[in-house]
Amino acid sequence: MRIGNAHYHSVGEKESSVEQSRKRAKPGRNPGSVGRTSRPRQAEVAQLAGVSQATVSLVLSARTDGKAATISEETRERVLDAARSLGYVHDPAARRLAAARNNLLGVFSFTATFPTDVQHSYYPFLVGVEQEAAARGYDLVLFTGSSAGGPDALSRVRLADGCLFLGRHAPRAELKRLVADGFPVVHLGRREELEGLAWVGADYVSASRAVVEHLAALGHRRIVLVREDDDAPASTDRQRGFLEGLAAVGADAGPEAVLRCADPAGEVTAERVRALVEDGATAFVAEETDTGAAWRALDAAVREAGLGCPGDVSLGLLGGPPPDVAAAPVPMGFDVPRHQLGAAAVRLLSALVAGEETHEPLVACAFRAGETAGPPGRRP
Repeated sequence: MRIGNAHYHSVGEKESSVEQSRKRAKPGRNPGSVGRTSRPRQAEVAQLAGVSQATVSLVLSARTDGKAATISEETRERVLDAARSLGYVHDPAARRLAAARNNLLGVFSFTATFPTDVQHSYYPFLVGVEQEAAARGYDLVLFTGSSAGGPDALSRVRLADGCLFLGRHAPRAELKRLVADGFPVVHLGRREELEGLAWVGADYVSASRAVVEHLAALGHRRIVLVREDDDAPASTDRQRGFLEGLAAVGADAGPEAVLRCADPAGEVTAERVRALVEDGATAFVAEETDTGAAWRALDAAVREAGLGCPGDVSLGLLGGPPPDVAAAPVPMGFDVPRHQLGAAAVRLLSALVAGEETHEPLVACAFRAGETAGPPGRRP
């Protein structure tokens, strides 16, 4: 696959021959088990592939003499699959890879398929990644969540010099292991809870606070946040900014100010919205997520309740709307700088690969006036 100037190599979910060879491997400790702190050795590749270490050495050295010619293609593929599974530095260009530099950066998305659709919310991240990688002379290897199974789910990312991780929810144990091994890793999005993990992020706190302050300037004092029921850092940051904004303008920041929903579509109903409006709420804001569930539910509930926007109630969105509702009135809120974040992630990762210490500051989000906010309207 090719997007722009950088080449992409996709890693699919088809079971490799090494998965079959695991069943034939000698019993004993799994060489790729959790807790590894050193690089995999040829002996471990041999154990996983079910062959001798001499065979592994012949295959991985890419020899072309008579001894190497006696190795069957099936055995050769089993060895290469085992090496890839363990993250062993191997062919192609074995000598160059042994120096741990092959000008490849990995991009891992925790989704079943890689988000290359231009309407996908992750696509602008990918464009920023691609352009910055091309400018720095890197090609990209794309990995998807379809390959994320078992304790060694992320070991294949070691085929690259370093890897970017893109997704709202990431496997903490595997990421922690990569960091402990000294493998260059950058998460696209705040991940402060994982010590030692480098990340780049947007300033959702300031942006969310600005949305509340804008509503307050229009005269709103009872504002309700609709969010999904999880602890993703992006959601935490948005709620923090929302509550800071309420406190700054002297608005009600009590428990009733946040509507946290496990199932927004089932919990944010027309009846509930109308009850909140009758209780004094004049504005609602929703967080942006991968699914857009909070915004979809809020928008639908307001319409089903027969409330006009912004005549009866004002709406805000902490991020951008789902692509499939782009024809609707543009919501007041802010735009996430996905392109800039992707580029910043590549800058940080390339510095880590080079062994340099650097820092990428939070990227500011741009306020969007939109068409869904106005002065408080009439009470129904």
